[in-house]
Amino acid sequence: MRLHLTPELGHITIDKLSVENIASLVVSKQRDPELSATTVRYILLILRNALNKAVRWGLIARNVATLVDPPRVAHKEVRVLSPEETMKLLDAAKGEAIEGLIVLAVSTGLRLGEALGLQWKDIDLDRRQMRITKSLQRIPGEGQVLSETKTRRGRRSLVLPVTTVEALREQRTYQHGLRRAAGSSWSKGDFVFTSTSGKPLDQRNVLRMFRRVLRTAKLPRMRFHDLRHSCASLLLAQHTDPRVIMDTLGHSNISVTMNMYAHVMPALKRDAADAIDRSLTRDSVLER
Repeated sequence: MRLHLTPELGHITIDKLSVENIASLVVSKQRDPELSATTVRYILLILRNALNKAVRWGLIARNVATLVDPPRVAHKEVRVLSPEETMKLLDAAKGEAIEGLIVLAVSTGLRLGEALGLQWKDIDLDRRQMRITKSLQRIPGEGQVLSETKTRRGRRSLVLPVTTVEALREQRTYQHGLRRAAGSSWSKGDFVFTSTSGKPLDQRNVLRMFRRVLRTAKLPRMRFHDLRHSCASLLLAQHTDPRVIMDTLGHSNISVTMNMYAHVMPALKRDAADAIDRSLTRDSVLER
């Protein structure tokens, strides 16, 4: 029996799989610039779970993947855009193929996979509503796969800002132009963000285009996922109820939201203290 979870191990029979094979796989994945340490840990976890089943089924005597240490995930400071930086980014994105995608990410906090998995049937522009039920992910050996969101909280409905609705209307007009140009070669599907052939945008191409927009905006390099953090930070700065932010982002509970964006709290506490000062000052004036 051969192991087909990863192409690198596909030539090895499961009973011949060694600790060295797994360790070599982990090292090679860590060298891939497109993969984070968290993703590599997840790959190792999948291998461990698969080999655990093989042990239970009597196919192998031990699970060698449990003997390989997962890579350490370094704590990363969340990078968020200020309102001024956000405007620079949006200005730089004008006319780009991913303009609508960037506007959507900044204004709703969608994950990249959620945004790329969006279909027009999920959006009601007249009512400014959008449903998040699926995510588009690249799976090794399978290509792009559209699947249900991982959690119940991940499946959510959002009310869209007017600026986002306008950006999506422009995206639809842009896509109609692509469809006319492609003619009969247009791929069947209902995706909101597509290539010139109608296929859903590939994450790797999106990240390349995003880096180009950042350079145009003269902004420091950042992850596309940081637009999600920027959205949350902007909402908190506008004193949006954290529970509303939790629902918007699809977090599992309120503590996830508050812990992730604790860096915004000092400024909000200062705003609260200043509000108390203003209130007490007015009250003291009235008492005189």
